[in-house]
Amino acid sequence: MKTRKHESGMSLLSALCVLFLLGFIAVCFIRMAPPYFEYLTVKSIISKIAMDADSADETNATIRRKIASVFNSNQISELPPGDVEVYRSQGNTYIDANYEVRLPIVWRIDAVLKFDDLLYRVGDPEPLSKSATVTR
Repeated sequence: MKTRKHESGMSLLSALCVLFLLGFIAVCFIRMAPPYFEYLTVKSIISKIAMDADSADETNATIRRKIASVFNSNQISELPPGDVEVYRSQGNTYIDANYEVRLPIVWRIDAVLKFDDLLYRVGDPEPLSKSATVTR
């Protein structure tokens, strides 16, 4: 009497599940990559403006115009320049560009990308920590 060998490998159903999962991950990456790369650009822009030697002496409106101009030339679409807050507190000027992006992935599944490390003190190249609170 001959014995059967146990077959090894994936069944069709498990292969389809793996393909579905890989496809979902690919769709998530394709949808989330552009806003993330735009965030990196925004972070670079805000950091450069915060480090600009002239920014410490400029008015809030002048800094806002400078941000709007640079956002326009870099085609920043996820964060309107009007949503960037520029204010003075305790003798320092702060630029707050924190924002979040909600984008549809599939059907009723949305992704929320929260970029909350864009609070800068003018003259400081590093963003303030998330726990830092600035009284206005």
